[in-house]
Amino acid sequence: MSEHVHLTPLRGSISVTDAAAWHQVVAASMAHDLPGVPPPSPGQIHAQLTKPTLDSHRLTWLAAGADGVPVGVAGLRLFTSRGRDHLAELELHVDPSHRRNGSGSQLLSAVVEACRTEDRRSLIVEAAADSPGEAFCERWSFRRALSLDHLILHLDKLDEAEILRVAGAVHPGYRLTSWTGTVPDDLSKAFAAAKNAMNDMPVGDLDYGTVDWDAERVRAMAQVIADRGDTLLTIAAVHDDGTMAGYTEILLPQGAPSRAQQYDTAVVPAHRGHGLGLWIKAAMVRRLPAEYPGVTEIETDNAEDNVHMLAVNRELGFRSYRRTREFQLDIPRA
Repeated sequence: MSEHVHLTPLRGSISVTDAAAWHQVVAASMAHDLPGVPPPSPGQIHAQLTKPTLDSHRLTWLAAGADGVPVGVAGLRLFTSRGRDHLAELELHVDPSHRRNGSGSQLLSAVVEACRTEDRRSLIVEAAADSPGEAFCERWSFRRALSLDHLILHLDKLDEAEILRVAGAVHPGYRLTSWTGTVPDDLSKAFAAAKNAMNDMPVGDLDYGTVDWDAERVRAMAQVIADRGDTLLTIAAVHDDGTMAGYTEILLPQGAPSRAQQYDTAVVPAHRGHGLGLWIKAAMVRRLPAEYPGVTEIETDNAEDNVHMLAVNRELGFRSYRRTREFQLDIPRA
């Protein structure tokens, strides 16, 4: 059965009312499909909808029923940097009480048309494994491109002696350094070079493009995160020759979150095989509760075929708790 649904593209200045409606739909959707995963707060949603993104811009739609009640939302991130300007990334939620009534299909139709208008050939979206979202993707002929294992580390259940041993280990020729927010100027070029090591991470069959990092881009990324009210923590291993051998990043969402999100962890190819990934991640596990005692958990995700990083995370005490899948829709030119 279908119901009358009105789609409103949200353009220009997004109101607090629109952001609240968006949050209402996302919270209901996540409570149904992702029990145990904290939904973003109203403030996070407002920042997501109103603050600039890095090398991209966003299109958004709000679906409401005949009575004006919000029933679904869609956000389309259009990447603009060279190497990714063929790509769009979708977030789509429908309130569980309004599913199977055509709302999601109407939203996706608008999204696909926008992709054609913007000359995008690849649309990617993430859905929880074995969820209604996965069934929706398959019904619309998305192909499964990547499987992700999500893991949680409970900081109150750590083997503290083992973490201290690993974090305190001596790695001749390397030293640890850390910062909050923007990378220090004297490390910015080395950090950008290390960031490019992420381009060889396993992505399955996903057409995710490539990113070219330089000092300006790493600073811009940190500013985007700060502008939306989040906090970025970084620990890096620096070689005696001044190159950055590896790094790990943790994101703390605005407010007082109990769960931190792992961002990138990478070791530059020339420095792999020395245990640096485990070392820098153990150092971060020690740093986080010392500086932010309200944080009790860290969530990370890894491609299921990224056996090395999965092994590192499990050695630290991360345990699997859910799976997601990345889907891709190839969009023919109009």
